[in-house]
Amino acid sequence: MKLYRLHKILLTLLLAIFFSSCSSDLDFNQVNNLKIEPVVVANLSYFDLPANAFVENGIESDVAFQALDFDLFRDKYFRSYLQRADFSFEMTNTINRAFRLNIILFNQNDQPLYTIPFSVPAYAGNAVVVSKTDIFEGVKLDLLKSSKKMGFLIVMASGPVLNENSVGSLKMRSSATVYLTIE
Repeated sequence: MKLYRLHKILLTLLLAIFFSSCSSDLDFNQVNNLKIEPVVVANLSYFDLPANAFVENGIESDVAFQALDFDLFRDKYFRSYLQRADFSFEMTNTINRAFRLNIILFNQNDQPLYTIPFSVPAYAGNAVVVSKTDIFEGVKLDLLKSSKKMGFLIVMASGPVLNENSVGSLKMRSSATVYLTIE
């Protein structure tokens, strides 16, 4: 019986504390001052071309290929929040030839909008690693936002002849760091 009475008193006290707690007015207009600035890092593209990929029917050739879809900015909200984009590229060459890489951004009509040139020296015993970062802000950012395709044109410099048995490879890794501002 005493235990029942003790529970009843404790429950009454607990309810009294909850109902008499302090509260203040909430300012929901603070949401109008909200500013979020996320930074997103993502893989952009990758390739690994063996030396014999530059030989077709016993004849050396430049290799050109194109990524079919680069419409990262199709979402109008993402486009409006985008403030800056950094594209980072890393090339590793283990082929005894120098290369020139052009990374080309195209619009929906396959017209080139912007080219990122990249020179890669020839392999000379140690793997050659070359890095480059291209920053898109202002007018360059507007060009990037209207890009629909990304193409790669690889041109070999003169040097020792390559054949189907040539060793080594040309590798590219790239990433994009995207800076957004959401207000």
